[in-house]
Amino acid sequence: MLTGYKAIVIGGSAGSFPVVMKILNNIPKNINMPVIFCLHRLKHVRHGIVEALSTKSAIPVIEPNDKDQVKNGIAYIAPANYHLLIEPSGAFALSTDDMIKYSRPSIDLTFETASYTYRDKLIAIILSGANSDGANGIRIAKNRGALTIVQHPDEATIKMMPEAALKATPIDKSLISDEIVNLLKTIQ
Repeated sequence: MLTGYKAIVIGGSAGSFPVVMKILNNIPKNINMPVIFCLHRLKHVRHGIVEALSTKSAIPVIEPNDKDQVKNGIAYIAPANYHLLIEPSGAFALSTDDMIKYSRPSIDLTFETASYTYRDKLIAIILSGANSDGANGIRIAKNRGALTIVQHPDEATIKMMPEAALKATPIDKSLISDEIVNLLKTIQ
């Protein structure tokens, strides 16, 4: 059982969408924390992902605006072509600063800022993806006390991102998607 946590942050890229759908479909409806997704996506496609994810989600799915307060019981998706940061005040900040590891949004930045705000009350998860974005961020989150999880590379559609995270820091759990879902179902 997972107790005492205040936020979940999930990073993914190529091959992560089916796992994201599975997580959203099975997340507890009464979850008392935000679920923040930083997913690599096409920068010129501004619409469709929230609608697609909402069809299967047990909780509301939204793209936050700059300075929106982070609220419990909502799944947030980083907007296309914006870095998504979490400020210590509990608000989102959107940025169009330079790409990091060819990516905007940067999973590293989302994890780093979320872990600064939530520290040991954060669950940080890396899913399938085709670059090393997220590895540095999950290392920082781990150093700040977060529970760290990666999708097992053998199950990931593209294993580069989970493998980079595993090389960057000692990860707490390497799980297949069904195990990630079952673990998240135990949140209280």
